[in-house]
Amino acid sequence: MVEEIGTTTDGDIIINVGPQHPATHGVLHLVITINGETIKKVEPHLGFIHRSIEKMCESLSYRQFIYVTSRMDYLSSHINNHACALCVEKGLQIEVPSRAQVIRVLMDELTRIASHELWWGAMAMDLGAFTPFFHAFRERESINDIMEETCGARLTMNYMVPGGVMQDIHPNFQTRVKNFITLYKSKVGEYNELVTGNIIFQNRMKGIGYLSSEDAISFGCTGPTARGSGVSCDTRKLYPYEIYNQLQFDEILETGCDSFARYMVRVREMNQSIRIIEQLIDNIPEGDFQAKTKAVLKLPKGEFYQRVETARGEFGVYIVSEGGTTPYRIKFRSPGFSNLSALDHIARGSKLGDLVAMMGTLDLVIPDIDR
Repeated sequence: MVEEIGTTTDGDIIINVGPQHPATHGVLHLVITINGETIKKVEPHLGFIHRSIEKMCESLSYRQFIYVTSRMDYLSSHINNHACALCVEKGLQIEVPSRAQVIRVLMDELTRIASHELWWGAMAMDLGAFTPFFHAFRERESINDIMEETCGARLTMNYMVPGGVMQDIHPNFQTRVKNFITLYKSKVGEYNELVTGNIIFQNRMKGIGYLSSEDAISFGCTGPTARGSGVSCDTRKLYPYEIYNQLQFDEILETGCDSFARYMVRVREMNQSIRIIEQLIDNIPEGDFQAKTKAVLKLPKGEFYQRVETARGEFGVYIVSEGGTTPYRIKFRSPGFSNLSALDHIARGSKLGDLVAMMGTLDLVIPDIDR
């Protein structure tokens, strides 16, 4: 929905883009100044679904607050919960059983693939290609079925707990994950045929939305948005957590600095997640899936911080504790807000029709920004 809202003395037109969303769970309002078809300024207006999540968490226990983060970047809910559990475990010095660590990483990487699958399908559809959306959801549904069977939910799984995971994996878990790997490898060639190698798609993406490595760092961009500009920022490599330092996988970097480079990072990252899963799926240790913890958790007085790598970049959890059963203060560092801040910079001087491609390669999940 584009609506003209005014003109300026020098002939510029100010238009509204949004806010709208078919499910109204994540709406973004852009006020765009254009001259003809050329973008002169993009001003995001936020807060349409602000829920004060950080303040809510301060009235919840150290077990309860973890699951509120599922409602931020809902496509990385497992990984968000993982970060919160790790932060609590750091404060209580809980040693997580090796079985739980492997299960957590497996779930994280399945979540990453599912997120990138949805992004890939939606990205293509935003640019006018409807068919890839169905191909992407074919693979994503296989992951959601695994999540549903193991966790009881398909999107906000509520599976991570301080000390491990809520319950052990389903007896079918390993078989179904292996079946998914086989399915993915047999279908990934279609991604290149339908989208990546499509000359129309490439012309819509290459040279569009240029973001230099210096600017990516300056805006605080992380994840594929920054790695598409050649910035090494994968938290799994730089600040490894759980068992990531024992795994063989590559940090995907592209130096094109444009929308196509950011696209390629995500496509190639799915292959690395498959590589991680293949290393672990036949090597899940025996033993407990959860460490023994007290029913009521009290973090010692102090400050605790934990960062993880979600599908969109670095997610940080900062807890200030006064020794009670609830946090004194909680702050989340979500990747979407910083990545969105670069939109005005990369869009200026571009055509209005290219804005969709630029926004798509930032992979914005608005509840992650509007927390």
